Amino acid sequence: MSPTRRSTGPDAADPGRRRAGQLESQIVTVLTESGLALTPGQVRDRLAPQTELSYSTVVTILTRLYGKGAVIRERDGRAYRYAAVQDAAGLVAERMTRLLEAEPDHTSVLRRFVGSLDADDERFLRALLRDDQD
Repeated sequence: MSPTRRSTGPDAADPGRRRAGQLESQIVTVLTESGLALTPGQVRDRLAPQTELSYSTVVTILTRLYGKGAVIRERDGRAYRYAAVQDAAGLVAERMTRLLEAEPDHTSVLRRFVGSLDADDERFLRALLRDDQD
């Protein structure tokens, strides 16, 4: 009998599980696209076609995003309405910066990161760096 290959990575244990930060990005996208401050229930309703979420999960993620400064909130009766400060790409870029800052050897991290990019992304990154030097 041949051994079964197991996939590895963040989704290996539970294929239905989201990647780290994926739900945060989805919520920020909902807030950005709405252009309005939304209640947690409204955010959940707008995500409903994509995923089944409990109200408390949405509140937890919005509270975390507020703590990170990624969203602002305003009191609306007993609840809050939330609005995005930045788009999902900005949120991911911030996360990447925090991860890089956590490692003292930036050179190795950046080298491995660039080495893991597909050819198109690497070309794009190199073009961005060239443009920035001008």
